[in-house]
Amino acid sequence: MKKLILLLCMLLIALPVVAQDEEEEEGDEDMMVMMGDWETCPTPENLPEEVTIGAVFSQSGNVSVYGIPQTQAVEIAVAEVNESGYLGEGVTLNVVFADSAGDQEQAIAAMTQLVEEEGVVAVLGPTLSTEAFAADPIANDAGVPVMGVSNTATGITDMGEFVFRDSLPESSVIPGTVAGAVEILGLERVGVLYGNDDDFTLSGYDVFIEALEENEIEILGEETFARGDVDFSAQLTNLLSDEPDALIVSALAAEAVQIIIQARDLGYEGPIIGGNGLNSPAIITQAGEDAEGVIVGAAWNAASDNELSLAFMANFEEYTENRPDQFATQAYTGAWLMATAIRCADSDDSADIRDALAEIEDFPSPLGYFSFDEDRNPVHDPVVQVVVDGAFGILGAEDSE
Repeated sequence: MKKLILLLCMLLIALPVVAQDEEEEEGDEDMMVMMGDWETCPTPENLPEEVTIGAVFSQSGNVSVYGIPQTQAVEIAVAEVNESGYLGEGVTLNVVFADSAGDQEQAIAAMTQLVEEEGVVAVLGPTLSTEAFAADPIANDAGVPVMGVSNTATGITDMGEFVFRDSLPESSVIPGTVAGAVEILGLERVGVLYGNDDDFTLSGYDVFIEALEENEIEILGEETFARGDVDFSAQLTNLLSDEPDALIVSALAAEAVQIIIQARDLGYEGPIIGGNGLNSPAIITQAGEDAEGVIVGAAWNAASDNELSLAFMANFEEYTENRPDQFATQAYTGAWLMATAIRCADSDDSADIRDALAEIEDFPSPLGYFSFDEDRNPVHDPVVQVVVDGAFGILGAEDSE
């Protein structure tokens, strides 16, 4: 933590971030702006000395490839909020973390601990959509705003008026991913492989099928698997026997890595198109060269020239010695969104924070300008990524150069 505080002090002095608006008003050309919406709401005057939020992330188990970077990103955001005085002089934002381990029951216990025992005023997480469906009703029923920072399944915010997410739902990302792949690669026939026991992978499957039908792509066959499976040779053999132009995969990272490796071992060299679960760098590091050509829609890409994104990447790499992924970026943004709601509410009352969160519009962030729609879902532009030379690049970028 000392390393983080020292780093943030240096960043506040030496690496302020310019505003995203390129049309700066005359006379303000030299003005540098930190992360946060400093002008929409005045500095709070009525907050207590400490405001405590919670965060439920999968910090252990095979889903920790998402949860650990999320935890680190929130630590960075909270430290920045405090160092910058975003909530007012003498006010400290605290965060209590709880590990959900990718398990529904543990997510319920973690949410219960934070809401009923710790008395947090708001919660970030949980990591997985299936955890959110189990645990979010606890926060919603208690009148505590909860923001998913990686929940992309259909129906997340339908659970209640206190449920938000800053992670683009699969329905906002997959259609563009499929359309882009069809346009650039000329896909006509695909095989589909999906997890049939997880809310996220099932939701992704439904959206994929709808997008494939919309683009008049022939589905040659469908196969299923369950979380924890490690052998996909039978399903892949069946799908590849029809010689598809691409494999469609709705999976979490642990299963996706093995699917990719085993598909390549069977001689398949074509594109593998995945849902949000394939956005983790773990896909690349664990699958190695076999990950080349994997295509996935995303809310963010490291190649973005967004100044706030560049600053966050530098900060995250300095703090963790790793590059951030989409899940870290969304968690970082989510923490700043929650801090902004607290700032604008000028209150630590959960209902006031919920109302202020719903009003956030055009918030400058590493994801771009961010807003919530009337259903508390995120509004910003997605991207389509492809793994090239061991990194996520933008699909079609090489063709446009």
